[in-house]
Amino acid sequence: MKKRDFLKLALFGIKTIIFKEKKPILGTIILTDYCNLHCKHCAVNNISKVMNPYENIVEEMNNFYNKGIRILFFCGGETLLWEHSGKNIRDLIKKAREIGFYIVNIVTNGTIDLDIKEADVIFLSIDGDRQAHNSIRGDTFDTIMNNVSKANNSNICIYMAINKLNYKTIPEVCSLAKENPNINSISFNFHTPYEGTEYLSLTSDEKRETIHTIKNMMKEDTPIFNLPCALDEYLKNNWERPCCQCIVSENNKRYICGRCVEIEGLCNECGYLFAVEFSMLFDGNVKAIFQMLKTYLKYV
Repeated sequence: MKKRDFLKLALFGIKTIIFKEKKPILGTIILTDYCNLHCKHCAVNNISKVMNPYENIVEEMNNFYNKGIRILFFCGGETLLWEHSGKNIRDLIKKAREIGFYIVNIVTNGTIDLDIKEADVIFLSIDGDRQAHNSIRGDTFDTIMNNVSKANNSNICIYMAINKLNYKTIPEVCSLAKENPNINSISFNFHTPYEGTEYLSLTSDEKRETIHTIKNMMKEDTPIFNLPCALDEYLKNNWERPCCQCIVSENNKRYICGRCVEIEGLCNECGYLFAVEFSMLFDGNVKAIFQMLKTYLKYV
């Protein structure tokens, strides 16, 4: 990220805190809900199987930019399956740069080529060691690691969704992030229990155990993307939500913060640690601001 862009983001944060503004800065565009996997914790894949048209996505990117959004995520379904009119994810990233976004990230399950240097960060879903990951996502762990080995020019961040089946494997995944030369960091979320996936949620005691484990990994210099103070806030479960600084767009429909806002009661069980972090940042939490500066400048 360019220094001037970082300063502009910092100015946005200062204005948001001082004037209590609710303007968005981060936008996510769901390119398609089509996915080549059927993961146990996912309830939003392969519903419509629509590849959203390139022209519509570009129009939404322009709309986002005009609203002041400068951090852009492309998601799925499986993001890298998206194609339309001869265009693919690289074309979208290039167009986002032309429009003027400061940071352009993608989220992927890693079963497709990961050598995508155009993205600022590739958030790669790995949900545990080989056994735990495969029990959740199917027999894909080795395929993903093979793709990682060939992605020499990518900024890859493991994106682990913590649940009942994998929370004991966090040390192993942290070791993977620390030791693999093509993986630069790891980011955690907790399972958000969409209907039919409630059994994967951790108990309060398991969450506390998990937070303790992650903090110990941080002390061992594991390259963890999350903010330590947000882990404690997550356990308290009283942060402000939905996070007005984030918008998700899917097939011409927008959601403040995320798609779960329309499901009664689900917002209170949110496991997205980015939402906790943004809520703290734009509430003026000094510790969160300091940790954000240290963390984001290191890994983005």
